[in-house]
Amino acid sequence: MPALAPPYEEIADLLAQGQVIPVLGAGASLSERGDQVWDGDRPACLPTAAELGRYLAARVSFPPDEAATDLAKVAQYFNIVVGRLRLRQRLHTVFAADFAPASIHHLLARIEAPMLLITTNYDDLLEQAFRSQGRAFDLVIHPTDNNEEWGAAVAYWRHGAATPEFVSPKRLQIDLSSTTVIYKMHGSIDRQELQREAYVITEDDYAEFLVRMAKQTAIPAIFAELFGRRHFLFLGYSLSDWNFRVILSKIERDLPRTAREELPSWSIQQRPSQLEQELWERRGVTIYDLPIKAFVEELERVLERDHGVVPPGPVSV
Repeated sequence: MPALAPPYEEIADLLAQGQVIPVLGAGASLSERGDQVWDGDRPACLPTAAELGRYLAARVSFPPDEAATDLAKVAQYFNIVVGRLRLRQRLHTVFAADFAPASIHHLLARIEAPMLLITTNYDDLLEQAFRSQGRAFDLVIHPTDNNEEWGAAVAYWRHGAATPEFVSPKRLQIDLSSTTVIYKMHGSIDRQELQREAYVITEDDYAEFLVRMAKQTAIPAIFAELFGRRHFLFLGYSLSDWNFRVILSKIERDLPRTAREELPSWSIQQRPSQLEQELWERRGVTIYDLPIKAFVEELERVLERDHGVVPPGPVSV
């Protein structure tokens, strides 16, 4: 039986109208990695979580009887043994290397409608794609590992600003009807200032993030309000990641029942397990088994045909 195909025409229409919230996971940034192998000393591509875990584990003689592929556990150990500053320096070296955005990043940057984009990735490939297309966007970053400086605030970068503002998630005000916003839920690199970098990466970071979610001080209120009025398009996520399952469950619980029934969502993931398929379906998300690159190629064709969204053409900004 052939695999079901995504409803490309409808997804394209809704994206063009700004009625979809794209949510990008690690698989989005790795979608065009191909056969490249990540080398921590001479990286030609971004690492998987398991590769990064093994790399950090080797730097601190991580106990051999523990799973070095468990990134949160390894990062927790690294943080205890060497310190947060050194962990941030290592992560900066990894994620600030010169990588090119993938086709999914460029595609989203070419959609003119204002929209909210969410990512749990630390890299800045999405921002690079928007800048290369000359597209304006505001940036909101969750700052768990800088709690002493930032408190319970998020870092809010207005388009073109040299420095961020620090705003309570409950008081953040952005006109989402006219402004595209990239929300980095788990922190981000900062190419200008290492001390501003933030990473939700250790076990303690995830615990703190989940506590803030329970107190409604993690996700800005204006974003949470939008969740009940938009479709979600999940790109490159695996529900084998318990941290993401908790986030997804919290978002689902906060949505009105009518929103869950009337605004179906979609997930693009290659070779999902049977368990993952069932978990997505229980949350009202239809999962499509295909590579993100193949999904993007067809979606580009439909967007160009029906909405005049032209192929990428980087501009100088």
